[in-house]
Amino acid sequence: MAIQFVTSNEGKVREARASLEGIEPVEQVTYDYTEIQSDSLEEIAAVGAREAFEGLGGDEPVLVDDAGLFVDALGGFPGPYSAYVEDTVGVERLWRLASGEENRRAHFRTVLAYADEEGTETFEGSVAGTLVAPRGEGGFGYDPIFEYNGTTMAEMSTEEKNAISHRGRALAKFAEWYAEQND
Repeated sequence: MAIQFVTSNEGKVREARASLEGIEPVEQVTYDYTEIQSDSLEEIAAVGAREAFEGLGGDEPVLVDDAGLFVDALGGFPGPYSAYVEDTVGVERLWRLASGEENRRAHFRTVLAYADEEGTETFEGSVAGTLVAPRGEGGFGYDPIFEYNGTTMAEMSTEEKNAISHRGRALAKFAEWYAEQND
């Protein structure tokens, strides 16, 4: 049996495979589930995971994630709307909006939702940092403007980023829970 990770993002799949190595194989699956509009990452991910599990036949468990960048001075904006804001406004313009603020603290949050025949469980990971002018060539999304301990996520190697990332932290919680459930 494999866990079906419903995403088109190969980077997320590589990170999940590394986190679950020796526990369970991870298979990338593309499935167009409905992404509900909500202020809650947990609700968005859980509803998507349940729909994907059922839509894919209900035979193998699925993982769905939802993530967001939460900027303190902007009241948590863009939060669960981060992908939409990136697509419509762009990373550079979000930086310009935040750059005038004295407090540029922010955090990335990921919620993983796991669905199987027993139900749905969620796992959260978070990493705190500061927004800075764009730097670095790696990563994706908001990585060039998110600094952690003096380095943007776009300046980190994949291994460095995975070791501290919000998704990596959520995956670690999931892997621990999953291993306990399957002893």
